[in-house]
Amino acid sequence: MPPSVPDGLRLELSRARIVDGKEDEFDEWMSMLNNRYDECLETLPAERAVFEATFRHEEADGSTWIYHLSLMGKDGAGLDESHPVDAAHADYNRRVKERGWEELIPKLMLTPAHLRDAMVHWGETGNGPSPA
Repeated sequence: MPPSVPDGLRLELSRARIVDGKEDEFDEWMSMLNNRYDECLETLPAERAVFEATFRHEEADGSTWIYHLSLMGKDGAGLDESHPVDAAHADYNRRVKERGWEELIPKLMLTPAHLRDAMVHWGETGNGPSPA
């Protein structure tokens, strides 16, 4: 990690191709996650996920790609398929995108100090700050 990413956190930008012909199913997948947003939020503490964002990109050659940006605590867990939303998420993942990810190399993360402190705390504990 570059020195601008706080110790204990990992910043990732990953990409994978959407299987040809599965572009509409990719959109269904993202709609499912948006529609089940509150359930998704409930999984973040165990994952130590500070934030996640997903993007769709179409290349000039017509291929469609998923890009996933995340900031996670180093000790965070992955998907827990005992949670129904994670099970549905993993099922779409297996059907819609090609296996594996290409990882882009992080070089810089800019964050105001008060947000950085909150991110580090969440990444370490999966909990918000204690009331003062």
